Amino acid sequence: MPRVKRGTTHVKKRRILLKKVKGYQWGRKKLIRLAKTAVNKAGVHAYTDRKKKKRTMRSLWQIKINAFSRENGLNYSKFVNKLKINKIELDRKILADLAVNNKKVLSKIIKTL
Repeated sequence: MPRVKRGTTHVKKRRILLKKVKGYQWGRKKLIRLAKTAVNKAGVHAYTDRKKKKRTMRSLWQIKINAFSRENGLNYSKFVNKLKINKIELDRKILADLAVNNKKVLSKIIKTL
Protein backbone atom coordinates (compact mmCIF):
# COMPACT_ATOMS: atom_id res chain seq x y z
CA MET A 1 0.00 0.00 0.00
CA PRO A 2 1.48 3.37 -0.96
CA ARG A 3 2.11 6.11 1.53
CA VAL A 4 -0.34 9.06 1.51
CA LYS A 5 1.18 12.39 2.44
CA ARG A 6 -1.89 14.69 2.38
CA GLY A 7 0.25 17.76 1.90
CA THR A 8 -1.97 19.77 -0.41
CA THR A 9 -5.32 18.95 1.18
CA HIS A 10 -3.97 19.56 4.68
CA VAL A 11 -2.57 22.94 3.73
CA LYS A 12 -5.69 23.88 1.78
CA LYS A 13 -7.90 23.06 4.76
CA ARG A 14 -5.79 25.27 7.01
CA ARG A 15 -5.69 28.08 4.45
CA ILE A 16 -9.50 28.08 4.22
CA LEU A 17 -9.75 28.10 8.02
CA LEU A 18 -7.31 31.00 8.37
CA LYS A 19 -9.20 32.95 5.71
CA LYS A 20 -12.35 32.65 7.83
CA VAL A 21 -10.64 34.04 10.93
CA LYS A 22 -9.02 37.00 9.18
CA GLY A 23 -9.55 40.06 11.33
CA TYR A 24 -9.90 38.17 14.61
CA GLN A 25 -7.74 39.23 17.53
CA TRP A 26 -4.77 37.64 19.26
CA GLY A 27 -3.94 34.01 18.56
CA ARG A 28 -7.29 33.20 17.05
CA LYS A 29 -6.18 34.65 13.73
CA LYS A 30 -2.96 32.62 13.35
CA LEU A 31 -3.04 29.53 15.60
CA ILE A 32 -4.95 26.62 14.11
CA ARG A 33 -6.33 25.20 17.35
CA LEU A 34 -7.65 28.56 18.49
CA ALA A 35 -8.91 29.39 15.02
CA LYS A 36 -11.01 26.22 14.86
CA THR A 37 -12.82 27.00 18.10
CA ALA A 38 -13.27 30.64 17.09
CA VAL A 39 -14.88 29.62 13.77
CA ASN A 40 -17.19 27.14 15.51
CA LYS A 41 -18.30 29.71 18.08
CA ALA A 42 -18.77 32.35 15.40
CA GLY A 43 -20.99 29.95 13.49
CA VAL A 44 -23.11 29.29 16.57
CA HIS A 45 -23.50 33.00 17.26
CA ALA A 46 -24.35 33.67 13.62
CA TYR A 47 -27.10 31.05 13.75
CA THR A 48 -28.65 32.34 16.97
CA ASP A 49 -28.36 35.97 15.90
CA ARG A 50 -30.24 35.28 12.70
CA LYS A 51 -33.10 34.19 14.95
CA LYS A 52 -32.63 37.21 17.26
CA LYS A 53 -32.73 39.61 14.33
CA LYS A 54 -36.38 38.79 13.73
CA ARG A 55 -37.21 39.57 17.37
CA THR A 56 -35.36 42.85 17.43
CA MET A 57 -36.92 44.01 14.16
CA ARG A 58 -40.41 43.27 15.47
CA SER A 59 -39.74 45.22 18.67
CA LEU A 60 -38.37 48.11 16.62
CA TRP A 61 -41.55 48.13 14.51
CA GLN A 62 -43.64 48.18 17.69
CA ILE A 63 -41.67 51.14 19.04
CA LYS A 64 -42.18 53.10 15.81
CA ILE A 65 -45.92 52.35 15.73
CA ASN A 66 -46.28 53.24 19.41
CA ALA A 67 -44.51 56.58 18.94
CA PHE A 68 -46.76 57.51 16.05
CA SER A 69 -49.97 56.36 17.70
CA ARG A 70 -49.17 58.31 20.88
CA GLU A 71 -48.79 61.45 18.77
CA ASN A 72 -52.36 60.84 17.64
CA GLY A 73 -53.83 60.17 21.08
CA LEU A 74 -53.72 56.37 21.27
CA ASN A 75 -51.29 53.94 22.78
CA TYR A 76 -49.94 50.91 20.93
CA SER A 77 -52.20 48.24 22.36
CA LYS A 78 -55.40 50.21 21.80
CA PHE A 79 -54.32 51.08 18.26
CA VAL A 80 -53.61 47.45 17.35
CA ASN A 81 -56.86 46.36 19.02
CA LYS A 82 -58.89 48.86 16.99
CA LEU A 83 -57.17 47.69 13.82
CA LYS A 84 -58.23 44.11 14.58
CA ILE A 85 -61.79 45.14 15.42
CA ASN A 86 -62.13 47.07 12.15
CA LYS A 87 -60.51 44.16 10.25
CA ILE A 88 -57.62 46.22 8.89
CA GLU A 89 -55.01 43.55 8.29
CA LEU A 90 -51.76 45.46 7.96
CA ASP A 91 -48.76 43.83 9.55
CA ARG A 92 -46.40 45.65 11.88
CA LYS A 93 -43.69 45.99 9.27
CA ILE A 94 -45.99 47.93 6.93
CA LEU A 95 -47.43 50.01 9.77
CA ALA A 96 -43.95 50.97 10.97
CA ASP A 97 -42.94 51.94 7.45
CA LEU A 98 -46.06 54.08 7.12
CA ALA A 99 -45.37 55.67 10.51
CA VAL A 100 -41.92 56.76 9.36
CA ASN A 101 -42.32 57.51 5.66
CA ASN A 102 -46.00 58.18 5.04
CA LYS A 103 -47.57 59.76 8.11
CA LYS A 104 -50.58 61.19 6.28
CA VAL A 105 -51.85 57.76 5.24
CA LEU A 106 -51.49 56.34 8.72
CA SER A 107 -53.19 59.33 10.32
CA LYS A 108 -56.15 58.80 7.95
CA ILE A 109 -56.29 55.18 9.10
CA ILE A 110 -56.33 56.31 12.73
CA LYS A 111 -59.15 58.76 12.02
CA THR A 112 -61.29 56.01 10.48
CA LEU A 113 -60.98 53.96 13.66
